[in-house]
Amino acid sequence: MKLLRDTWLIFQRQMLLVLRNPVWVVIGILQPLYFLLLFGPLLKDALHAPTAADAYRFFVPGLLVMLAMFGSMFVGFGLIAELRAGVIERSRVTPVSRLALMLGRSLRDVATLIAQAVLITVLAIPFGLTVRVGDVLLAYLMLGLIGVMLSAASNALALKLRSEDALAPLMNGVAQPLLLLSGILLPLTGWVATVADFNPFSWAVDASRALFAGDPGDNSVWQALLILGALTVLTLFWSARSFARSVR
Repeated sequence: MKLLRDTWLIFQRQMLLVLRNPVWVVIGILQPLYFLLLFGPLLKDALHAPTAADAYRFFVPGLLVMLAMFGSMFVGFGLIAELRAGVIERSRVTPVSRLALMLGRSLRDVATLIAQAVLITVLAIPFGLTVRVGDVLLAYLMLGLIGVMLSAASNALALKLRSEDALAPLMNGVAQPLLLLSGILLPLTGWVATVADFNPFSWAVDASRALFAGDPGDNSVWQALLILGALTVLTLFWSARSFARSVR
């Protein structure tokens, strides 16, 4: 119970900070919004889709995974700022659970991510997107797993590197190949598709597209949930150990 209470307290504080300065939330949603409004109308012809609705059922799930990746991979910069300001140092004298310090931050990132995903989904409806509520909620669960996993990893790396100059090139160097090998914008073929099988985000994209197509029984859905769930648990364990060592 103490862990849950402490996690809720940290989550509340982090959400208050986000609401006071929502600029990063707005910036995080601008890129997928540009793709939706400027790139989306070209998809019907590019994908040879029968209707615009089919094109957006293919495109929007990829946008949501991209939003989850970029919205969570760079949250470590905020933690570095807190380290420099002494916030983490002052946490050492409080009785707050060290694990809660990490979980509260990750849940904040997930809450922000889901709010952004809902907005993108709603904005795609006038373009012809149709999806069942149950399927889209399962897709959001998958996005939540991605958000927790990448947020925890980003925070763990921030505690290790403690410098924006080191974290920025590392995150960019990892994000770009993962993004390109996930098939977010266009289908993957040839040897690239073979390499993408080792990318967990490619599985997430395929599963999300199956859900938006109204096929929750597709094998890619449970496979993606299993892969992302296992990676999330491992990442949380790593991040929790990093917090425990840094905030004793």
